[in-house]
Amino acid sequence: MRDGTVIGEGVVLDMRVSSFVVRAMSTLIDVAVVVAVLIGVVVVADDSLAALLDSAYAVPFAVTLVALVTVGVPVIVETATRGRSLGKWLLGIRVVRDDAGPVRARHAATRALVGVGELWLTAGSVAIVASLSNDRGKRLGDILAGTYVVRVRSGARDHGPAPMPMLLAPWARTADVAQLPDDLALAARTFLGRAERLAPLSRARLADDLARRALPFVAPGPPPGTPPEEFLAAVVATRRERELEASTRARELQQHRVDRVRRLPHEVPDVG
Repeated sequence: MRDGTVIGEGVVLDMRVSSFVVRAMSTLIDVAVVVAVLIGVVVVADDSLAALLDSAYAVPFAVTLVALVTVGVPVIVETATRGRSLGKWLLGIRVVRDDAGPVRARHAATRALVGVGELWLTAGSVAIVASLSNDRGKRLGDILAGTYVVRVRSGARDHGPAPMPMLLAPWARTADVAQLPDDLALAARTFLGRAERLAPLSRARLADDLARRALPFVAPGPPPGTPPEEFLAAVVATRRERELEASTRARELQQHRVDRVRRLPHEVPDVG
């Protein structure tokens, strides 16, 4: 299933929702890991646990252990990895927010707390029914947290920096292209890198909007009839090339100054 997801700057991504089978396999892997860890703890600390369970601390210890395994560990792992447990990492899926952003601690905590009831206490039956009934495959924890699971491993490859459009290269060589504001520069680079995956109408609308915002930083303007997307590519490529040239010149100047400082007076050769 494909899902149009709106992220920052109004970009609509054509993201693929993870299938139910993949999500179920991911959950089974995570459960198996948790069970294996618990068995390992019991085997390693057999004598100590036996003594503890015979004391008055048995109930608090059991409650703490259950809370740590079912809530604490998932929250820590999903927050640290931005939505990827071991099972999700192995199967190439990730939990994201409804706006396609990375999950944070509150999202992970909501999913884990609700998961105690819909996954552990009901053996996953509630989660299965909820997931199959939702068009994004959300379980109850996802609905309350505002998250869902998407595929992050596919045949699509990330594209490199946008190249300079050949027809705009002569104009770009003489144009005064000022540095764009950070948010606009990031939005333009993000758009150009993901343009092929955008819905056509969203791609055209966003290209027009970004080109309009970038136009005040360019003089003279592009040739009449220039497509907005090509104009953006020319602006981004020009700024990249000029910033690279400036950085190279700065390094060369710094190296020249270092060489002058290190040079011995009166051209005396350094024999050391």
